[in-house]
Amino acid sequence: MLFDSLLASYFFYGWWDWRFLGLMVGATTADFFIAQNLLPGRPDSSRKKWLILSLLINLTILGIFKYYDFFAGSFVGMMNQLGFHHLPLPLIRIILPPGISFYTFEEIAYVVDVYKGKVAPSNSFLDYGLYISLFPHLIAGPIQRPGSLLPQIQKERSFNADQFFSGLMLIFSGLIRKCVVADNCALLANAAFGGQLGPPSFWVVLIGVYGFAWQVYGDFSGYTDIARGSAQLLGFDFVVNFRQPYLSQSLREFWRRWHISLSTWLRDYLYIPLGGSRNGQWKTCRNLFVTLVLAGLWHGANWTYVVFGAIHGIFLSFERFFLPAAKRPQDAVPPGGWAGALSVWAQRVFIFNVFCVSLAFFRAPTLGAAVHLLAGLGHFAWQTQYVAALVMLCVFSIPLFIADLLMEARKQEYPFAEAPYAFRTAMAVLAFVVLALFSGSQSSTFVYFQF
Repeated sequence: MLFDSLLASYFFYGWWDWRFLGLMVGATTADFFIAQNLLPGRPDSSRKKWLILSLLINLTILGIFKYYDFFAGSFVGMMNQLGFHHLPLPLIRIILPPGISFYTFEEIAYVVDVYKGKVAPSNSFLDYGLYISLFPHLIAGPIQRPGSLLPQIQKERSFNADQFFSGLMLIFSGLIRKCVVADNCALLANAAFGGQLGPPSFWVVLIGVYGFAWQVYGDFSGYTDIARGSAQLLGFDFVVNFRQPYLSQSLREFWRRWHISLSTWLRDYLYIPLGGSRNGQWKTCRNLFVTLVLAGLWHGANWTYVVFGAIHGIFLSFERFFLPAAKRPQDAVPPGGWAGALSVWAQRVFIFNVFCVSLAFFRAPTLGAAVHLLAGLGHFAWQTQYVAALVMLCVFSIPLFIADLLMEARKQEYPFAEAPYAFRTAMAVLAFVVLALFSGSQSSTFVYFQF
């Protein structure tokens, strides 16, 4: 059973390019054997050397394939500006291996947790290999922790009708989010960022960043639902990766709700090792800023992602420094009545718009393009074509927003998760109809496949 699952996962990954399969299997094999030398009973100096070796292997592979050209090109560009031309620095034109950012983080989590004694090293390559390569999470997460997924792989699984049915419903939810919400909002974002809506203006920026905000949310949360649903069909439970992030009242709360598997990984394996919040406010803010800049860079080898992370790092540091825990919006008890509701929604709207401004850098191909787009906020020229674009944005974003409100109120993983089987079956049939009628006219790959 495990061998068949591992073989199927490797076939799934190697179908696109078998050479990248060899890279992943090689890294997996190295970490499997290194972990055997990280047992707590061994001398600490020896264990630390093996840990450093694993980190060097994983980060070197990630650095070469994802970041070498970025840093080499940036260095050459800087030297050109200083008058040093034609530097003999080679560039490696290679294709980014799919999912490398995700499975590298899972391998690092495994060796670090074994080193700290949080999990025992796996004695079976089949178990560990399947933990890394299990196909639902392999390409774009959620990033799995060894303490969560490995025990599920190592134990016998049996068919569970409730789990299977919920898995199907999660898949339907993900398809609606991706094919209906994300793909249609992508048409608006592409038009705004590509110049088809005219020169940048307040309305073009609004359509572009709002369209992309709902595209990337529908796209990635949709993929997560499909991945989690597929895993449940196989008897596995993946971690929840999104909890209605656009209802956040602070940026700190936002990162507790958005891409949770990444934000908790960064907290545990980067922010806390840097010092976390142990050494005063200034060092805490520094650690937050460094963590978020590296989080931005994790998304891609481009200065636009660095700025995206820096924006979040600055705002998180601001919240940490100027808003003590008792005064943070998500921790405060709002006043009752209309005043309390308005306060909550004002905070939610503000945080959503901060995120949308950062997305201008996330989506734009260059820093100059992002700045050029945002410069249009000071121009309010109106064109009649904006009416259709804004109506389309509302039609495809508001239903997902309402679904989030429903799930937030009921603490559910998908709408109507606790409804009777007959009702959920009817919702699944309705999902097929909606998919048939309203799926985006231009199919597109998942946004996070590129990371």
